[in-house]
Amino acid sequence: MDHMTASPGRRVLLAAPRGYCAGVDRAVIAVEKALEQYGAPVYVRHEIVHNKYVVQTLEKKGAIFVERTEEVPPGNIVMFSAHGVAPVVHDEARRGRLATIDATCPLVTKVHKEAVRFADDDYDILLIGHEGHEEVIGTSGEAPDHIQLVDGPGDVAGVEVRDPSKVVWLSQTTLSVDETMETVDALKEKFPQLISPPSDDICYATQNRQLAVKQMGAEAELVIVVGSRNSSNSKRLVEVAKLAGARESFLVDFASEIEEAWLEGVTTVGVTSGASVPEVLVEEVLAWLAERGYEDVELVKAADEHITFSLPKELRRDLREEAAALVAQRGGSGAAGADSPAPAE
Repeated sequence: MDHMTASPGRRVLLAAPRGYCAGVDRAVIAVEKALEQYGAPVYVRHEIVHNKYVVQTLEKKGAIFVERTEEVPPGNIVMFSAHGVAPVVHDEARRGRLATIDATCPLVTKVHKEAVRFADDDYDILLIGHEGHEEVIGTSGEAPDHIQLVDGPGDVAGVEVRDPSKVVWLSQTTLSVDETMETVDALKEKFPQLISPPSDDICYATQNRQLAVKQMGAEAELVIVVGSRNSSNSKRLVEVAKLAGARESFLVDFASEIEEAWLEGVTTVGVTSGASVPEVLVEEVLAWLAERGYEDVELVKAADEHITFSLPKELRRDLREEAAALVAQRGGSGAAGADSPAPAE
């Protein structure tokens, strides 16, 4: 298809807010600060956030991403991603003689603390979330004997608890608000005494981005969501757009992935981005659309966001010296000394 000429009938609805949330911004800056402060390499357990561009950019600066704590050589720094980790991962780092930086989003940390508190009170905890997601794995690890996963309304029929009067639900922070409440409603039908968490677990940024998409999905025939395929909150935006009335909605990492055929018969295109997406990628999509006649950009504003989080406290310490000291205490920088515990399985 040839590039379209500018037309007053064609427009773009641009969601606000979109892109980086406070937790993602904090995590990405934490990696950059650690590299600046301690030098490369800085190891990161799992992708710091679920975005291909961000990961590739940080790799070029000297970050090394690993899936297992045991992949980090003794005497190095390892950072935990914004999604959070289970307590066993902190234990692995100690056994591996690693200095750590915890970049877990404070809102995820809140859910972890809720899980611990309710487990201490011997509640059955129903964690609403997607099986295999890093955040779910981390939260479940806080109280594995008390937590069972509920992956949507379809799972509710199979849920069993010890005492229906001592049941609470928690949730992954990046879910669809509507789907989560549908699951909660189904759980309350089965367990009328189900307790809700003291505050909403779905993060403010996820809710705000979904609200903006709902508003523009009713007008846009096509909604383009910028985000990676392993990003839960980005995938939810695609679903929300379709439920809001958009004829089509697609997830793309880069403008180059947009297909010309998507624009056939489309006068209004909605554009948004997931909470781990830098604005430069949205700007590339807007430029791509402008080249094809969609130059009129209207902002669809659902909320103002002014939340910021302070950087991890570990960045105020000399972690390189700390890591070296851990190795020295255990008898060298190579293989574990005679008194070192065996590597975690």
